[in-house]
This record gives sequence, structure tokens and C-alpha cells, in this order.
Amino acid sequence: MSDELLIYQKSRPGRVGYSLAGTKAGDDAVDALIPAKYRRSAPPNLPEIPESELVRHYVELSTRNHHIDKGFYPLGSCTMKYNPKVNDYTAAMPGFTELHPLISEDNCQGALELMYQLAAMLSKITGFARTTLQPVAGAHGELIGLLIIRAAMKKRGCPRTTILIPDSAHGTNPASVIMAGYEVRQIPSTEKGTLSAEDVARAMDENTAGMMITNPNTLGLFESQIDKIARVVHDAGGLLYMDGANLNALLGYARPADMGFDVVHFNLHKTFSTPHGGGGPGAGALAVTEELARFLPKPLVEKRGERYVLDDDRPDSIGRMHSFYGNFANMVRAYTYIRHLGAEGLRRVSQNAVLNANYLKEQLKGRYELPHDTICMHEFVLSGSRQKKRGARTADVAKRLLDFGVHAPTIYFPLIVSEALMIEPTETETKQTLDRFAEIMLQIDREIDEDLDLVLSAPHDTPVRRLDEVKATKTLDVAYVG
Repeated sequence: MSDELLIYQKSRPGRVGYSLAGTKAGDDAVDALIPAKYRRSAPPNLPEIPESELVRHYVELSTRNHHIDKGFYPLGSCTMKYNPKVNDYTAAMPGFTELHPLISEDNCQGALELMYQLAAMLSKITGFARTTLQPVAGAHGELIGLLIIRAAMKKRGCPRTTILIPDSAHGTNPASVIMAGYEVRQIPSTEKGTLSAEDVARAMDENTAGMMITNPNTLGLFESQIDKIARVVHDAGGLLYMDGANLNALLGYARPADMGFDVVHFNLHKTFSTPHGGGGPGAGALAVTEELARFLPKPLVEKRGERYVLDDDRPDSIGRMHSFYGNFANMVRAYTYIRHLGAEGLRRVSQNAVLNANYLKEQLKGRYELPHDTICMHEFVLSGSRQKKRGARTADVAKRLLDFGVHAPTIYFPLIVSEALMIEPTETETKQTLDRFAEIMLQIDREIDEDLDLVLSAPHDTPVRRLDEVKATKTLDVAYVG
């Protein structure tokens, strides 16, 4: 492996990796078309490197990064499952990629039809009346959903001030609540790791606009009192929002609308197999009841006769929440995924995701503490408290996992579990992969007793060794070649 990490270090004067066609008018005439204030006074400092070395450079860098095509990625609540390559094939079709964002509706009927059908399928999957594809991420969907709740409550004449969330909530939930102009009130989980309808009832008052719940929750447990909680919230005049980050566990088995929810956001980049991680891109479609559909952001894709249009004539809409209309390539991938699997295939997704999680949980609970020893959904949360007592923190276990070519699970979340290890195996991993992961986890547990320093000094076989995390956060070392 080369020590020259920067492409600038591989640059040599005079090397060229491209060729550009000339112009009849000449370069000077082309330059004259650009106003002087926008033209460079000196050439940019770009690396000079042949095409072959350029490709090798970025291929080498790609192999240093862990990704789902390289190895197991059991990141809890993020559904890092294998993404069928047919999704990328369809998303890369010229008819989609060559569309200009400002193209007229008449010239993008195929794209609008796909969006319309995808929204209809998502509505059917969740049981809701209408779906918008405009949100570009899960957190963006949360914000839009909360703004819709605010608009609906204002329309009723009682805007209210507070949103309830459980203590196991994703961190984006309270952030979205604050951004939407509400105050956060936290509800504690019971000893079973779920919410109590009685606790929710005690927290509800005339100032409560609604409640946000992830179901299954971040402990991987189904909120068994969700129907009672929905009645409590609605009887008090509030609305119920579902964080759909864990929808991977419910496809074909349970619909949020049937549970009493009024709003749900999807993570197309989780549940419906779009590549996830690395900063994006995401897609956070949002579905609502018939009552709330009037408030959806505009434009909304509508079908009028045989023609598809972007409807901006929506007087009660909360307005436009994104330039243009979401991340279209992710919509194509999600559409391909749903059409390829069909209703029965989507049901098997959740069936296998739940099966894999419970299988892996049973393999590990003998050596790692399991705070809630019950049937889980698509993910489960262990605690590394036993290992910590013997000298190794959860973070040490996670770093040691990297030496085996396995990405670490989510650690130290949810916050209500000490030394948390949040594991989501997904439905796309084989029994052999799960068995190997379980054996690695058990081996690390043995190493804590047999060779503690090996665990505490991990990782040993990664491009970057163990870092001083506090120093890395406070003292950035960023190389820049100007």
C-alpha cells in the first residue's frame, strides 16, 4: 500500500489524463465570452496525473473505506443492507439522468408517473391517504411532518406548544421538534423498554400538540401499547407522528395508519434499499392522513386524466421545503426495489430481518448482557457492561471488530442502555455471515480475559490505527494543497 495518500503527491509536471476538443474560434475567443472578473489570473493548482494512475488512486482509496459491498455492516437503526445493483442500473438510465431540473412537465411525464406511482405504493404500504416525496432525508421528513402538525393545529384554532418524545428517541427527533418551534417533553420508558399509555396520559395537557414515536423503538422492541397511546393522544386533541426509521421490521405485517398514527416519514435510503451512509444522498418521503393531506408541501404530483402535473395550487400547504422535488435518483431506486419484490417480497424482507435479529441475539446474550430479554424486531441492543467490568469498554469491542473486516454496530445509543451495542443484521445477510459475526464477538469477549492489551490497542489492521478521539475532535489535521 502506497504511503502517498494525496493525489497531489503523485502529481508530476507534464502528465495529462484527459483530452479536450479544440474550437474553431480558438481559446482566446472562448475566454472572451467570460467576463474578466470571473477569469483566473493564474492556472488552478490541479494535480497532473495520467488516467491509469488516477483510477488506481481512487480505487485504492475505495478499498480502505468499509462499505456494504465489502463486508458486514450491522449498524443499528440504519438498515445497512445490500443494495441490488438493478436499482443503480435503473437510476442510471439516460431517460432519468439526462432530465434537466427545469424541464417542462410535458417533457418529463415518465419521471412524474414514476413519482406518482411510488407515492401511491408508499401510501398503500403504510395505510395513509397521501405521500410526498419532497423531503431529502429522514430528519427533513421529521421537520416537515411537525410543520404539518403545527399547521393543522393552527387551523383548528389551538396551535399549542409542546411535543412529547420517548427517552429512547433518535437524536433528530428533539432537534426537529425545536426547529419546528415546539418545546420537548420527554417520556421515560418502562422497565420493559417500551412506553406506557398511562405515562403518556399523565404528560398530555392542553398545550401538547402531539407525540413522536419510533415503532419499533430504538431498542428494537414493538410498542405494544401503541393503540392505547394513540387513543390517549387523540382524545386530548393531539396528533401522533411515527419516525419510520425502523420500518424495515413492519413491511407487510403492520401499517402505521392502522396503529393510529397521523404522520410517518420513510427513509427510502434505509427501508427501500437506496445506498445509505457517507453523508447521503437520502430521501425522506412523508405520508399523512386525509385530514392532513391539504398541508403537504407543494408542489404535489397529481394525475389529471392521462397527464401528470406538479400541483402548486395548494392554499393550505406549508410551502416548498426543497428546491425542485427531492432526490430523484433515490426515488427511482426505491421504485425499482418495491416493484421487483412485490407485496410478498416486501413481507419477506421484514420476516427475514426479524428472524436474523433474533437469531443473532440468542447467539450473543450468553456473554453480552441483554437488558431486555424478549423477542425483538429487526434489531436488538446489548450492553457491554460485563466487558467493562473486566477492563474493556464497548468502544474497545467496536474497535477490535474492525480488525476482522466487520463494521462496528452503533455504540452508546440508545442512551438509556449503559455501554450500548445496537445491532441490526438486516434481512440480506446469510446465516454464515451471522455465525461468523457471532463467533468474532465471542472471540473478542475471550480476548478480554486472555490478552486485554490486544483489545485495548485495536484496531491493528486498518489504514488508520486507534486515534485520540478527544484530540481528533478538538485539533483537526486537515491537509490542503492550494
